[in-house]
Amino acid sequence: MQANRSIHIVKEISIVQANNLKSSKKGSFYPFIKRTMDLFIASIGIVITFPLILLFAVLIRIDSPGSPFYVQSRVGKNGKCFNLIKLRSMRMDAEKDGEKWAEVNDPRITKIGAFIRKTRIDELPQLFSVLKGDMSIIGPRPERPSFTAQFSKEIKGFSNRLLVKPGLTGLAQVNGGYDITPKEKLKYDLQYINNVTFFLEMKILLKTIKVVLTGEGAR
Repeated sequence: MQANRSIHIVKEISIVQANNLKSSKKGSFYPFIKRTMDLFIASIGIVITFPLILLFAVLIRIDSPGSPFYVQSRVGKNGKCFNLIKLRSMRMDAEKDGEKWAEVNDPRITKIGAFIRKTRIDELPQLFSVLKGDMSIIGPRPERPSFTAQFSKEIKGFSNRLLVKPGLTGLAQVNGGYDITPKEKLKYDLQYINNVTFFLEMKILLKTIKVVLTGEGAR
């Protein structure tokens, strides 16, 4: 089933190489360095944040009925689908009327959900996806297959986000937040893809830590 979804997405989306993406980056050692960093940061992150994940799993369960976690299919590098795990920030019936893009002050978000979304705590279980290799610590946020197909048809170049592994955090997240539009997200993601360096990634990582600790910059 997973493989069929991946094939469907690849057929439906034509990935066009971003104009300014330097071939030297693709052939350099940086992908190896980035993967090494991902494994190191994810391993340390899981050890440090596991008690926090368990604590908020309990709080979510107390705040609203249903599992504190939810699993969704997301589109990764080159259109390959994978299962993403998050701490649940919305009611269990949030999509009873179908898939819906998150809105500002979304009424589906629970009390605990509002806090964990603001501090990005809901994203922490994805550290396991980083260890597995489906994701990176930093990169474009992965979208659901239906939204990826829709936005790729409506927004020119949106599928270029699939040139790299999706990330736990990214330039769009630290500069925009949850309610950023797909077009705004694409602008930040292409800026990251076309200019990715160790220093840019460290800047995004430090800004992410600041958001988690203070909530500053989150919307």
